Amino acid sequence: MQGDRLQQLIANLCPQGVPYKRVRDVYKRLKGTPITASKMKEISTPNGEIRVFAGGKTAINAHKSDIPTANIIYRPAVLVQSRGIIDVIYYNKPFTFKNEMWAYYADDQVSTKFLFYILKNNIQTFREAASGMGSLPQISLSVTEDFLIPVPPLEIQQEIVRILDQFTQFTAELTAELTAELTAREMQYKYYREKLLSLGEEIPVKQLGDICNVTAGGTPSKKNREYWDKGTIKWLSSTVCKNKKTVDEITDYVTPKGIAESSAKIMSAGTTLVALVGATIGKVAFLPFEAAINQNVAGIFPKNPEELLPSYVYYSCTALYPKFLVLTQGTKLAMANMAFVRALKIPVPSLPEQRRIVSILDRFDALCNDLTSGLPAEIAARQKQYEYYRDKLLSFKEL
Repeated sequence: MQGDRLQQLIANLCPQGVPYKRVRDVYKRLKGTPITASKMKEISTPNGEIRVFAGGKTAINAHKSDIPTANIIYRPAVLVQSRGIIDVIYYNKPFTFKNEMWAYYADDQVSTKFLFYILKNNIQTFREAASGMGSLPQISLSVTEDFLIPVPPLEIQQEIVRILDQFTQFTAELTAELTAELTAREMQYKYYREKLLSLGEEIPVKQLGDICNVTAGGTPSKKNREYWDKGTIKWLSSTVCKNKKTVDEITDYVTPKGIAESSAKIMSAGTTLVALVGATIGKVAFLPFEAAINQNVAGIFPKNPEELLPSYVYYSCTALYPKFLVLTQGTKLAMANMAFVRALKIPVPSLPEQRRIVSILDRFDALCNDLTSGLPAEIAARQKQYEYYRDKLLSFKEL
Protein backbone atom coordinates (compact mmCIF):
# COMPACT_ATOMS: atom_id res chain seq x y z
CA MET A 1 0.00 0.00 0.00
CA GLN A 2 1.06 3.59 -0.60
CA GLY A 3 1.14 4.47 3.09
CA ASP A 4 3.30 1.44 3.96
CA ARG A 5 6.26 2.70 1.94
CA LEU A 6 5.96 6.14 3.51
CA GLN A 7 5.88 4.68 7.02
CA GLN A 8 8.98 2.61 6.23
CA LEU A 9 10.81 5.71 4.99
CA ILE A 10 9.87 7.65 8.13
CA ALA A 11 10.97 4.75 10.36
CA ASN A 12 14.30 4.49 8.54
CA LEU A 13 15.14 8.16 7.92
CA CYS A 14 13.57 10.14 10.79
CA PRO A 15 12.23 7.86 13.53
CA GLN A 16 12.69 10.61 16.16
CA GLY A 17 10.79 13.23 14.18
CA VAL A 18 11.66 16.01 11.72
CA PRO A 19 12.86 19.58 12.20
CA TYR A 20 10.42 22.46 11.82
CA LYS A 21 11.76 25.59 10.15
CA ARG A 22 10.48 28.94 8.97
CA VAL A 23 9.56 29.10 5.28
CA ARG A 24 12.07 31.91 4.75
CA ASP A 25 14.89 29.68 6.02
CA VAL A 26 14.16 26.87 3.60
CA TYR A 27 12.77 28.44 0.41
CA LYS A 28 13.78 31.31 -1.83
CA ARG A 29 11.30 34.10 -2.38
CA LEU A 30 10.47 35.53 -5.81
CA LYS A 31 9.17 39.01 -6.55
CA GLY A 32 6.59 39.88 -9.16
CA THR A 33 6.05 42.57 -11.75
CA PRO A 34 4.66 46.06 -11.20
CA ILE A 35 1.62 46.07 -13.48
CA THR A 36 -1.79 47.72 -13.33
CA ALA A 37 -5.18 46.16 -13.96
CA SER A 38 -5.68 48.39 -17.00
CA LYS A 39 -2.32 47.31 -18.44
CA MET A 40 -3.21 43.66 -17.92
CA LYS A 41 -6.45 44.18 -19.78
CA GLU A 42 -4.55 45.91 -22.60
CA ILE A 43 -1.94 43.16 -23.13
CA SER A 44 -4.18 40.14 -22.55
CA THR A 45 -4.12 37.64 -25.43
CA PRO A 46 -5.22 33.98 -25.53
CA ASN A 47 -1.98 32.80 -27.18
CA GLY A 48 0.40 34.62 -24.84
CA GLU A 49 3.26 32.46 -23.59
CA ILE A 50 3.37 34.06 -20.12
CA ARG A 51 0.70 33.67 -17.46
CA VAL A 52 0.13 36.82 -15.39
CA PHE A 53 -1.65 36.48 -12.03
CA ALA A 54 -3.42 39.31 -10.24
CA GLY A 55 -5.52 39.41 -7.08
CA GLY A 56 -8.55 37.18 -6.63
CA LYS A 57 -9.17 34.85 -9.55
CA THR A 58 -7.85 37.27 -12.17
CA ALA A 59 -5.20 35.85 -14.51
CA ILE A 60 -4.32 36.52 -18.15
CA ASN A 61 -1.98 35.26 -20.83
CA ALA A 62 0.38 37.77 -22.44
CA HIS A 63 3.51 38.00 -24.59
CA LYS A 64 6.72 38.69 -22.70
CA SER A 65 7.49 41.66 -24.92
CA ASP A 66 4.24 43.33 -23.85
CA ILE A 67 4.85 43.04 -20.11
CA PRO A 68 6.60 46.14 -18.74
CA THR A 69 9.69 45.53 -16.54
CA ALA A 70 8.78 41.88 -16.51
CA ASN A 71 10.15 39.51 -13.91
CA ILE A 72 9.34 36.18 -15.54
CA ILE A 73 9.68 32.97 -13.53
CA TYR A 74 10.73 29.96 -15.58
CA ARG A 75 10.84 27.41 -12.78
CA PRO A 76 8.06 25.68 -10.80
CA ALA A 77 7.02 27.89 -7.90
CA VAL A 78 4.34 28.36 -5.28
CA LEU A 79 2.47 31.64 -5.69
CA VAL A 80 0.95 33.19 -2.58
CA GLN A 81 -2.24 35.08 -3.40
CA SER A 82 -2.11 37.59 -0.57
CA ARG A 83 -5.04 39.89 -1.31
CA GLY A 84 -8.73 39.35 -1.96
CA ILE A 85 -8.83 35.58 -2.22
CA ILE A 86 -6.16 34.23 0.12
CA ASP A 87 -4.80 31.08 -1.52
CA VAL A 88 -1.73 29.36 -2.95
CA ILE A 89 -1.10 28.14 -6.50
CA TYR A 90 1.53 25.72 -7.78
CA TYR A 91 2.58 26.72 -11.29
CA ASN A 92 5.23 25.04 -13.45
CA LYS A 93 5.09 27.09 -16.66
CA PRO A 94 6.49 30.58 -17.37
CA PHE A 95 4.59 33.14 -15.32
CA THR A 96 4.68 36.37 -13.38
CA PHE A 97 2.37 38.15 -10.98
CA LYS A 98 1.43 41.55 -9.60
CA ASN A 99 4.06 42.64 -7.14
CA GLU A 100 1.59 42.78 -4.25
CA MET A 101 1.97 38.98 -4.15
CA TRP A 102 5.02 36.75 -3.81
CA ALA A 103 6.20 33.25 -4.67
CA TYR A 104 8.58 30.58 -3.34
CA TYR A 105 10.78 27.95 -4.91
CA ALA A 106 13.46 25.44 -4.01
CA ASP A 107 16.26 24.11 -6.18
CA ASP A 108 14.54 20.74 -6.12
CA GLN A 109 11.13 20.66 -7.81
CA VAL A 110 9.85 18.05 -5.34
CA SER A 111 10.50 20.38 -2.41
CA THR A 112 8.61 23.17 -4.20
CA LYS A 113 5.59 20.94 -4.70
CA PHE A 114 5.89 19.76 -1.09
CA LEU A 115 5.70 23.38 0.09
CA PHE A 116 2.56 23.87 -1.99
CA TYR A 117 0.82 21.00 -0.23
CA ILE A 118 1.99 22.23 3.18
CA LEU A 119 0.71 25.78 2.60
CA LYS A 120 -2.53 24.56 1.01
CA ASN A 121 -3.13 22.35 4.01
CA ASN A 122 -2.83 25.41 6.27
CA ILE A 123 -4.70 27.88 4.08
CA GLN A 124 -7.39 28.46 6.70
CA THR A 125 -4.71 29.69 9.12
CA PHE A 126 -3.61 32.31 6.56
CA ARG A 127 -7.21 33.35 5.88
CA GLU A 128 -7.83 33.85 9.58
CA ALA A 129 -4.67 35.97 9.76
CA ALA A 130 -6.22 38.22 7.09
CA SER A 131 -9.49 38.78 8.93
CA GLY A 132 -10.05 42.25 10.31
CA MET A 133 -7.76 43.93 7.77
CA GLY A 134 -10.49 45.84 5.96
CA SER A 135 -13.20 44.90 3.49
CA LEU A 136 -10.66 43.22 1.19
CA PRO A 137 -8.77 40.46 3.04
CA GLN A 138 -4.98 40.77 2.87
CA ILE A 139 -2.03 39.09 4.56
CA SER A 140 1.43 40.51 5.16
CA LEU A 141 4.64 38.90 3.96
CA SER A 142 5.59 37.77 7.46
CA VAL A 143 2.53 35.49 7.65
CA THR A 144 4.16 33.01 5.27
CA GLU A 145 7.82 33.99 5.79
CA ASP A 146 7.70 33.09 9.48
CA PHE A 147 5.37 30.15 9.14
CA LEU A 148 6.86 26.96 10.62
CA ILE A 149 6.80 23.90 8.39
CA PRO A 150 8.09 20.34 8.78
CA VAL A 151 11.20 19.60 6.73
CA PRO A 152 11.53 15.83 6.30
CA PRO A 153 14.26 14.26 4.14
CA LEU A 154 13.82 14.76 0.40
CA GLU A 155 12.99 11.08 -0.19
CA ILE A 156 10.02 11.41 2.17
CA GLN A 157 8.92 14.66 0.54
CA GLN A 158 9.04 12.89 -2.82
CA GLU A 159 6.84 10.03 -1.62
CA ILE A 160 4.30 12.41 -0.07
CA VAL A 161 4.15 14.50 -3.25
CA ARG A 162 3.67 11.35 -5.32
CA ILE A 163 0.80 10.14 -3.11
CA LEU A 164 -0.90 13.54 -2.99
CA ASP A 165 -0.54 14.07 -6.73
CA GLN A 166 -2.33 10.79 -7.34
CA PHE A 167 -4.94 11.49 -4.69
CA THR A 168 -5.51 15.01 -6.06
CA GLN A 169 -6.07 13.68 -9.57
CA PHE A 170 -8.39 10.93 -8.34
CA THR A 171 -10.42 13.38 -6.22
CA ALA A 172 -10.65 15.88 -9.10
CA GLU A 173 -11.88 13.20 -11.50
CA LEU A 174 -14.43 11.87 -9.01
CA THR A 175 -15.65 15.38 -8.19
CA ALA A 176 -16.00 16.16 -11.89
CA GLU A 177 -18.09 13.01 -12.37
CA LEU A 178 -20.30 13.85 -9.40
CA THR A 179 -20.68 17.45 -10.55
CA ALA A 180 -21.71 16.29 -14.03
CA GLU A 181 -24.18 13.91 -12.42
CA LEU A 182 -25.55 16.76 -10.28
CA THR A 183 -25.97 18.98 -13.34
CA ALA A 184 -27.86 16.21 -15.15
CA ARG A 185 -30.10 15.62 -12.14
CA GLU A 186 -30.82 19.34 -11.81
CA MET A 187 -31.94 19.45 -15.45
CA GLN A 188 -34.07 16.36 -14.87
CA TYR A 189 -35.51 17.94 -11.71
CA LYS A 190 -36.44 21.11 -13.61
CA TYR A 191 -38.07 19.08 -16.40
CA TYR A 192 -40.22 16.99 -14.06
CA ARG A 193 -41.14 19.99 -11.91
CA GLU A 194 -42.47 21.84 -14.96
CA LYS A 195 -44.18 18.70 -16.21
CA LEU A 196 -45.83 17.85 -12.90
CA LEU A 197 -47.02 21.41 -12.31
CA SER A 198 -48.55 21.72 -15.80
CA LEU A 199 -51.80 20.14 -14.74
CA GLY A 200 -54.12 20.98 -17.61
CA GLU A 201 -57.08 23.30 -18.01
CA GLU A 202 -59.44 21.14 -15.97
CA ILE A 203 -57.52 21.88 -12.77
CA PRO A 204 -58.74 25.04 -10.95
CA VAL A 205 -56.28 27.94 -10.78
CA LYS A 206 -56.49 30.23 -7.77
CA GLN A 207 -54.82 33.39 -6.56
CA LEU A 208 -52.33 32.96 -3.72
CA GLY A 209 -54.11 35.65 -1.73
CA ASP A 210 -57.35 33.66 -1.81
CA ILE A 211 -55.91 30.37 -0.58
CA CYS A 212 -52.89 31.44 1.45
CA ASN A 213 -51.95 33.97 4.08
CA VAL A 214 -49.30 36.12 2.36
CA THR A 215 -47.35 38.17 4.88
CA ALA A 216 -44.28 40.41 4.82
CA GLY A 217 -42.04 40.94 7.80
CA GLY A 218 -39.96 43.78 9.12
CA THR A 219 -36.68 44.83 10.71
CA PRO A 220 -36.47 45.94 14.34
CA SER A 221 -34.44 49.13 14.71
CA LYS A 222 -30.72 48.40 14.70
CA LYS A 223 -30.23 51.41 16.98
CA ASN A 224 -32.05 49.72 19.82
CA ARG A 225 -29.74 46.97 21.06
CA GLU A 226 -32.53 45.56 23.25
CA TYR A 227 -34.01 44.25 20.01
CA TRP A 228 -30.87 42.33 19.02
CA ASP A 229 -28.45 41.65 21.87
CA LYS A 230 -28.76 38.05 23.10
CA GLY A 231 -31.60 37.49 20.65
CA THR A 232 -33.03 33.97 20.53
CA ILE A 233 -35.54 34.24 17.66
CA LYS A 234 -34.25 33.42 14.19
CA TRP A 235 -34.56 36.37 11.80
CA LEU A 236 -34.14 35.94 8.06
CA SER A 237 -33.50 38.25 5.13
CA SER A 238 -34.08 37.56 1.43
CA THR A 239 -30.56 36.11 1.03
CA VAL A 240 -31.80 32.80 2.47
CA CYS A 241 -34.01 32.29 -0.61
CA LYS A 242 -31.88 30.00 -2.78
CA ASN A 243 -34.49 27.82 -4.53
CA LYS A 244 -33.87 25.01 -2.06
CA LYS A 245 -36.49 23.28 0.06
CA THR A 246 -34.74 24.36 3.24
CA VAL A 247 -33.04 27.30 4.90
CA ASP A 248 -29.36 26.62 5.50
CA GLU A 249 -28.31 29.88 7.16
CA ILE A 250 -29.64 32.30 9.76
CA THR A 251 -29.29 36.01 9.00
CA ASP A 252 -29.50 37.16 12.62
CA TYR A 253 -31.32 36.69 15.91
CA VAL A 254 -33.80 39.09 17.51
CA THR A 255 -35.33 39.35 20.97
CA PRO A 256 -39.03 38.93 21.80
CA LYS A 257 -39.07 42.68 22.52
CA GLY A 258 -37.76 43.31 19.00
CA ILE A 259 -40.64 41.28 17.54
CA ALA A 260 -43.26 42.88 19.73
CA GLU A 261 -42.21 46.45 18.95
CA SER A 262 -41.61 46.15 15.19
CA SER A 263 -43.32 44.91 12.05
CA ALA A 264 -41.20 41.73 12.04
CA LYS A 265 -43.42 38.64 12.15
CA ILE A 266 -42.76 35.05 13.08
CA MET A 267 -43.57 32.52 10.37
CA SER A 268 -44.44 28.93 11.23
CA ALA A 269 -42.51 25.91 10.01
CA GLY A 270 -43.69 24.94 6.53
CA THR A 271 -43.96 28.53 5.31
CA THR A 272 -42.76 29.25 1.79
CA LEU A 273 -40.48 32.28 1.64
CA VAL A 274 -40.26 34.39 -1.52
CA ALA A 275 -37.66 37.13 -1.99
CA LEU A 276 -39.25 40.43 -2.99
CA VAL A 277 -36.33 42.62 -4.01
CA GLY A 278 -32.98 42.84 -5.77
CA ALA A 279 -30.87 40.02 -7.16
CA THR A 280 -32.81 37.30 -5.32
CA ILE A 281 -36.28 38.48 -6.36
CA GLY A 282 -38.62 35.56 -7.00
CA LYS A 283 -36.33 32.96 -5.44
CA VAL A 284 -37.85 30.76 -2.78
CA ALA A 285 -37.06 28.78 0.36
CA PHE A 286 -39.08 26.51 2.67
CA LEU A 287 -38.94 27.07 6.42
CA PRO A 288 -38.05 23.94 8.43
CA PHE A 289 -38.50 25.89 11.67
CA GLU A 290 -40.21 28.97 13.09
CA ALA A 291 -38.48 32.24 12.17
CA ALA A 292 -39.13 35.93 11.74
CA ILE A 293 -38.63 37.53 8.32
CA ASN A 294 -37.77 41.02 7.20
CA GLN A 295 -39.68 43.34 4.88
CA ASN A 296 -37.93 41.99 1.76
CA VAL A 297 -39.48 38.55 2.12
CA ALA A 298 -43.04 37.29 1.73
CA GLY A 299 -44.17 34.38 3.88
CA ILE A 300 -46.82 32.19 2.24
CA PHE A 301 -48.77 29.57 4.20
CA PRO A 302 -52.04 27.81 3.26
CA LYS A 303 -55.19 29.07 4.98
CA ASN A 304 -56.30 25.44 5.21
CA PRO A 305 -53.26 23.08 5.31
CA GLU A 306 -55.62 20.07 5.26
CA GLU A 307 -56.72 21.01 1.75
CA LEU A 308 -53.58 22.69 0.44
CA LEU A 309 -50.24 21.17 1.39
CA PRO A 310 -47.51 23.65 2.43
CA SER A 311 -44.96 21.67 0.42
CA TYR A 312 -47.16 21.84 -2.67
CA VAL A 313 -47.36 25.62 -2.24
CA TYR A 314 -43.56 25.74 -2.14
CA TYR A 315 -43.14 23.80 -5.39
CA SER A 316 -45.87 25.83 -7.09
CA CYS A 317 -44.07 29.04 -6.10
CA THR A 318 -40.85 27.82 -7.71
CA ALA A 319 -42.72 27.91 -11.02
CA LEU A 320 -43.62 31.59 -10.55
CA TYR A 321 -40.06 32.84 -10.96
CA PRO A 322 -40.60 34.13 -14.56
CA LYS A 323 -43.39 36.37 -13.26
CA PHE A 324 -40.92 38.09 -10.96
CA LEU A 325 -38.30 38.43 -13.70
CA VAL A 326 -40.70 40.67 -15.62
CA LEU A 327 -40.35 43.19 -12.79
CA THR A 328 -36.57 43.39 -13.33
CA GLN A 329 -36.83 44.77 -16.85
CA GLY A 330 -35.80 48.40 -17.20
CA THR A 331 -34.99 48.95 -13.54
CA LYS A 332 -31.85 48.79 -11.42
CA LEU A 333 -33.64 47.59 -8.28
CA ALA A 334 -36.54 45.25 -8.92
CA MET A 335 -39.18 45.03 -6.23
CA ALA A 336 -42.44 43.13 -5.75
CA ASN A 337 -45.17 44.21 -3.33
CA MET A 338 -47.73 42.18 -1.42
CA ALA A 339 -50.50 42.93 -3.91
CA PHE A 340 -48.38 41.52 -6.72
CA VAL A 341 -47.66 38.31 -4.79
CA ARG A 342 -51.25 37.81 -3.66
CA ALA A 343 -52.46 38.14 -7.26
CA LEU A 344 -50.18 35.37 -8.54
CA LYS A 345 -52.02 32.18 -9.46
CA ILE A 346 -51.22 28.50 -8.94
CA PRO A 347 -53.11 25.35 -9.97
CA VAL A 348 -54.82 23.54 -7.08
CA PRO A 349 -55.32 19.82 -7.82
CA SER A 350 -56.86 17.27 -5.47
CA LEU A 351 -55.08 16.45 -2.21
CA PRO A 352 -53.91 12.98 -3.43
CA GLU A 353 -52.43 14.61 -6.56
CA GLN A 354 -50.69 17.23 -4.42
CA ARG A 355 -49.16 14.44 -2.31
CA ARG A 356 -47.99 12.58 -5.42
CA ILE A 357 -46.33 15.70 -6.86
CA VAL A 358 -44.66 16.56 -3.56
CA SER A 359 -43.38 13.01 -3.09
CA ILE A 360 -41.66 12.99 -6.51
CA LEU A 361 -40.23 16.49 -6.24
CA ASP A 362 -39.01 15.95 -2.67
CA ARG A 363 -36.80 13.13 -3.89
CA PHE A 364 -35.36 15.30 -6.65
CA ASP A 365 -34.81 18.20 -4.28
CA ALA A 366 -32.96 16.01 -1.77
CA LEU A 367 -30.77 14.54 -4.50
CA CYS A 368 -29.85 17.96 -5.90
CA ASN A 369 -29.71 20.12 -2.76
CA ASP A 370 -29.47 18.09 0.43
CA LEU A 371 -26.14 18.74 2.12
CA THR A 372 -26.53 15.63 4.27
CA SER A 373 -27.60 12.93 1.83
CA GLY A 374 -27.69 14.15 -1.79
CA LEU A 375 -25.04 14.65 -4.46
CA PRO A 376 -23.79 17.91 -2.86
CA ALA A 377 -23.12 15.88 0.30
CA GLU A 378 -21.20 13.30 -1.71
CA ILE A 379 -19.06 16.01 -3.33
CA ALA A 380 -18.38 17.63 0.05
CA ALA A 381 -17.51 14.25 1.57
CA ARG A 382 -14.92 13.56 -1.12
CA GLN A 383 -13.30 16.94 -0.50
CA LYS A 384 -13.24 16.39 3.26
CA GLN A 385 -11.75 12.93 2.76
CA TYR A 386 -9.01 14.43 0.59
CA GLU A 387 -8.27 17.14 3.16
CA TYR A 388 -8.18 14.58 5.96
CA TYR A 389 -5.59 12.38 4.25
CA ARG A 390 -3.56 15.38 3.14
CA ASP A 391 -3.41 16.60 6.72
CA LYS A 392 -2.48 13.13 7.94
CA LEU A 393 0.35 12.81 5.42
CA LEU A 394 1.74 16.24 6.27
CA SER A 395 1.68 15.87 10.05
CA PHE A 396 5.06 15.01 11.56
CA LYS A 397 6.41 14.59 15.04
CA GLU A 398 8.75 17.51 15.71
CA LEU A 399 12.39 16.60 16.30
